[in-house]
Amino acid sequence: MSLLQGRTAIVTGGGRGVGREHALLLAQLGASVVVNDLGGGPAGGGEDRSAAQRVADEISAFGGNAVANTDSVSDWDGAQRLVAQAVDTYGDLHILVNNAGILRDQMLVNMTEDDWDSVVDVHLKGHFCVTRHAAAHWRAQSKAGATVNASIVHTSSTSGVFPQAGQANYSAVKAGIAAFSGVCARELDRYGVRSNTIAPAARTRLTVEAPGVGDIVKAPEDGGFDWYGAANVSPMVAYLASAECPFNGEVFFVGGDNVSRFLPYSVADTVLTNGRRWSVEDLIARSAELVATPVPDEKAQRARLRPTPAPAPEGARS
Repeated sequence: MSLLQGRTAIVTGGGRGVGREHALLLAQLGASVVVNDLGGGPAGGGEDRSAAQRVADEISAFGGNAVANTDSVSDWDGAQRLVAQAVDTYGDLHILVNNAGILRDQMLVNMTEDDWDSVVDVHLKGHFCVTRHAAAHWRAQSKAGATVNASIVHTSSTSGVFPQAGQANYSAVKAGIAAFSGVCARELDRYGVRSNTIAPAARTRLTVEAPGVGDIVKAPEDGGFDWYGAANVSPMVAYLASAECPFNGEVFFVGGDNVSRFLPYSVADTVLTNGRRWSVEDLIARSAELVATPVPDEKAQRARLRPTPAPAPEGARS
């Protein structure tokens, strides 16, 4: 299938986990891929610069086009080199998948400044730096009269939608990434660039210890479907990266057999004074009007994003 034939992609954090699966699938669908990975550990320490090259070699082995890049996405000049490498190697850039990330979970009272800064640096600044340099390339093309059809896919998390205890840093940056993507969608649409966000659920080095994620959820009718398999996320990324995809400014949960679209913030209840300043007494008296609309039950919302238990085999049913 050549859905992405002729398109060039950058996949950050492409050496392992869902990033690796994204890179492999994009290449299988015809894209030329720059596999970016600094090779750090789950918490950001250390470097294994062979990770990106191994994925590039996998792609080359099945006849695809790929090169490795080991620049840090949160380094301004490194991000610029990454974009330049894609353009210099393959002639253009059409797809940016911002996927690189680390995890440093701590309860707020135990979180250090470095825990906070490191997660903000890799996730939020890393998304910004590469996107900024890619956007400059696309803007210059558009200003020169070229027709641009480009796509950015950012990576948020359900922790950014449903704040998670022990993840003050991670929840904050993942919510920020979704907002950042919305800004990109509004600013870059004029240049022919779409921006969307996924909140993936998959078994990776960062998530394998989370409750239930280490289990393989199997549905017999699907021949043993692994709900948390990382490869389950990548088809949506490939679709969002395709030239004909209509979505822009959206946030999608993607995991297992589930793709769900999140609604943005919306106004629920409003109280007015009809042209005068509020007093504290008035606010106390009318506070019930500000909670007239029931808040969606978070537990029920989360349940919609989890694996559906597989039906028992026919012979085991009572």
